[in-house]
Amino acid sequence: MPFTSEIHLSKGFETGEQPQPLVQDKKKSFGVFCDERGYLDQIEYIMQHGRTKGDRTGTGVVSVFGAQARYSLRDQFPLLTTKRVFWKGILEELLWFIKGSTNARSCLRKGSRFGKPTGRGPSWINSEYTNMHADYTEQGVDQLQKVIDTINTNPEDRRIIMCAWNPKDLPHMALPPCHALCQFYVIDGELSCQLYQRSGDMGLGVPFNIASYALLTYMIAHITGLKPGDFVHTLGDAHIYNNHIEPLKVQLQREIRPFPKLKILRKVESIDDFRAEDFEICDYNPHPTIKMPMAV
Repeated sequence: MPFTSEIHLSKGFETGEQPQPLVQDKKKSFGVFCDERGYLDQIEYIMQHGRTKGDRTGTGVVSVFGAQARYSLRDQFPLLTTKRVFWKGILEELLWFIKGSTNARSCLRKGSRFGKPTGRGPSWINSEYTNMHADYTEQGVDQLQKVIDTINTNPEDRRIIMCAWNPKDLPHMALPPCHALCQFYVIDGELSCQLYQRSGDMGLGVPFNIASYALLTYMIAHITGLKPGDFVHTLGDAHIYNNHIEPLKVQLQREIRPFPKLKILRKVESIDDFRAEDFEICDYNPHPTIKMPMAV
């Protein structure tokens, strides 16, 4: 890749008071963050250079503003190996979002840990917000289908975008969408996706976010006859909760293993027709789960 520049601290970091680093070893230079090594380097970077902040949950975080990592989707699927990641929950949640449902109970029944009633379901279809238990099927603009249609008819378009940030509906939501905007890019028969996420819980949430949008890219590539390319994950407030620091130090010591592969087991013509049994994760050999409390 052409991205080789070193990441430097901003002038504000250089002239301001420096916090005591959470990682006491000699600091290293950070280049572009790629694949699982990139994710772990981001964790270490935040521990070294992040600033202490309060947060909505009262837990407290160490945070940096502006972070980006790139994950190749070519013959691999970015499900972290330095801890076991809950694949079934990621899959069921994404299928739930695609259906435009906001009824959390249906997702919880299928096993997703993140099926809390946040009112995020209609965000991809831009429907008028009613309540978190409503069914939004066939209301509003189906941004996801528009993305697929544009990829099929005008793949060089620079506006292949889904936006979940609707200021009109923010007062009615339990929590505004963390996944504000994603954009798709087609080149050389490959489909890539970039997500802008306003807020990223690096320890618990981000591994799910990586896999979820990688899966979405695989699905859209399958529908449109393309191959998966890259997933680029751009974060606004990238933070580590204080009670995740010690578990993440354990994770940093673990050896990275090869990413698994994702197989789609049948030809699917429409994004709405995907079922959980259509997907198979192969050769996933992660380290054991690391428990981290969820901040709510």
